[in-house]
Amino acid sequence: MTVATKPSLHNEREVQQLSHGQLATDGDGVKLTRIIGTPELNMLDPFLLLDAFESDQPEDYIGGFPSHPHRGFETVTYLFAGQMRHKDSAGNEGVIKPGGVQWMTAGKGIVHSEMPEQVDGLLMGFQLWVNLPSSAKMSEPGYQEFPAEEVALEEWASGTRVRVISGHTNKGTEGPVKNEFVNPTYLDVQLKAGDQFEQALADTDNAFLYQVAGDISVGHEGKSVGERTLAVLGAGDQVSIKAKKDSRFLLIAGQPLNEPVARGGPFVMNTKAEILQAFQDFQSNRF
Repeated sequence: MTVATKPSLHNEREVQQLSHGQLATDGDGVKLTRIIGTPELNMLDPFLLLDAFESDQPEDYIGGFPSHPHRGFETVTYLFAGQMRHKDSAGNEGVIKPGGVQWMTAGKGIVHSEMPEQVDGLLMGFQLWVNLPSSAKMSEPGYQEFPAEEVALEEWASGTRVRVISGHTNKGTEGPVKNEFVNPTYLDVQLKAGDQFEQALADTDNAFLYQVAGDISVGHEGKSVGERTLAVLGAGDQVSIKAKKDSRFLLIAGQPLNEPVARGGPFVMNTKAEILQAFQDFQSNRF
């Protein structure tokens, strides 16, 4: 007797593009890998930039990111190791530690610094830039900042761990960061060998994963993604990821804004005229 196979209820996302990024420096000589924001992958609406930094050599990071301005988008800093102290022109100050996240809305303008709170040891983490819609680019600056103990953690019996910064997993674990502009999903998944992780995503979202360590296969096609590799995911409403060995990756998705993007260093607006105005406002101390 032939048993009919139950059709899948989901349209699986497959790997559309792989990218290894390019080596770069930023701030006061901080060495990093730029993964989004390169000639190969300029942006993935609404994501404007993704930098990964990882070094146990103090000369690679000790200069940090001295005071600099931003306008028109959000910065997301997430640490795996080390500590970063931030200060800004509005009087805010704090330290980001491993497992902690800072989601800063620059809005109409803020000047801030991010400096290593250490003189040696491993510093490892990521900074993601998320665009703001034109209606919110001149909003008041603000922060959503959470230490590791306030970031939701999902633990499986197998040992798999999912830290949820924003959005929610298929099991219902919900992250603390709220964003109604692009309704982002931001997950840090430590997947044990042999485990399979499935995550529903809005079919209108752009999505990617960044494989930090291990070896995974993605989708029905089982595309392999190696370490230090970004995989842009194609269309669909779910992604399935299987670990060939113990692995760790970021899974990030968000609603595209589908608006014109004009960039000028630390400013991201919709037109060149708005970029010029941002420089004038900064030089005139109007941030």
